[in-house]
Amino acid sequence: MKKQAASTFFFRQIVLYYLMVFCRNPSCAPACHAKRRTLTGKEMDADRGRWAAEHLLHGAQLLCREHDRRTILLYEDEFELTFNLSGEEPQPEQAAQEPPASPKPKTEPAASAVDEPTRVMVLEKPAPQPVPEPEPPEPPQPEKPAAEEAAAARPSAGNGRGVLISGGDRGIGAAAARAFYEAGFRVAVLYHSNAEAAAALEKQLPGITAVQCDVASRASCELAFRTAEQALGHVDVLVSNAGIAQQKLFTDITPEEWQHMLDVNLTGAFHLCQLALPGMIRRKAGRILTVSSMWGQTGGSCEVHYSAAKAGLIGLTKALAKEEGPSGITVNCVAPGVIDTDMMAAFTAEDKAALAEETPVGRLGSADEVARLLVFLAGEDAGYITGQVFGVNGGLVI
Repeated sequence: MKKQAASTFFFRQIVLYYLMVFCRNPSCAPACHAKRRTLTGKEMDADRGRWAAEHLLHGAQLLCREHDRRTILLYEDEFELTFNLSGEEPQPEQAAQEPPASPKPKTEPAASAVDEPTRVMVLEKPAPQPVPEPEPPEPPQPEKPAAEEAAAARPSAGNGRGVLISGGDRGIGAAAARAFYEAGFRVAVLYHSNAEAAAALEKQLPGITAVQCDVASRASCELAFRTAEQALGHVDVLVSNAGIAQQKLFTDITPEEWQHMLDVNLTGAFHLCQLALPGMIRRKAGRILTVSSMWGQTGGSCEVHYSAAKAGLIGLTKALAKEEGPSGITVNCVAPGVIDTDMMAAFTAEDKAALAEETPVGRLGSADEVARLLVFLAGEDAGYITGQVFGVNGGLVI
């Protein structure tokens, strides 16, 4: 074993020595290229080349008698040398395809590792791994249209429930339609004769339904209610807001004017409540909201028929709340004070200023303030409130 190891070591030294000689004198290696050089005994015309090849062959035969042919491979950073010790000529096609390369400076051979007694290998330095290219940044997302952002920002207090608002084309009714729509309710409004205002509201609030209706007529209410119910799916909230006003001395009121005032302001609420209640009772849930007036609470001079109708609406609310409470239905009333709407068209600027001065908060109310209260009373947080009258009057009536 010691002799074999010594022979192997000796042979390795001889190979490395003559390899260095060939690297220093490229003329001894006529067949070469940039990455691979092949040298044969016949091509080594120089005496030193033939002498080296003969001694290398002799040493290989002494150490490896069981093999007729051995190949010694050397791998370095720049090129690879292969000695063909069999004496065979290289193929001409390979020599033509592999043009000779310019001489390279001397490089120190890397450490070798012997797998077998007959092969000496110097491992090549691993090639550097390619650096992965950075991923391109994601393209900026297009901004959502303002309408989509507004729809996404709409609160969901309504949870898709349906609300029917009578007198919804103007004043408090139109403000209520906008407030319920923004709160996430499905909205249908009833209007009497102002088709232009109803169409404008439908354009302003896409998806709502406007239906013509004369609340003083039972037949008209039935037809309009069925149309609205088909559009909404079912009526979960009823806002009885339709009403008219008239300023006249009591002695000057005609029977027709008296009856018409009651038919619109009180009987209209009666019709709509009767039509909405069956579905609410079946579902064991519902909200009925009536819109009265502070004159229904205190009475108003020169508006006796109006005050009587609005007072009757408060009585209807309180009694109906007791009757329908066991069915999960709440009934409440909102009594606005001096609200700056088109119903005050008969008031002059001086009259409005005097009313504002009489009001403790020093101003007139707005329709939006009333609408927000209606939305609250229709919501889940008002489930324990029923049979109540809420004054929105700036402290004018306490």
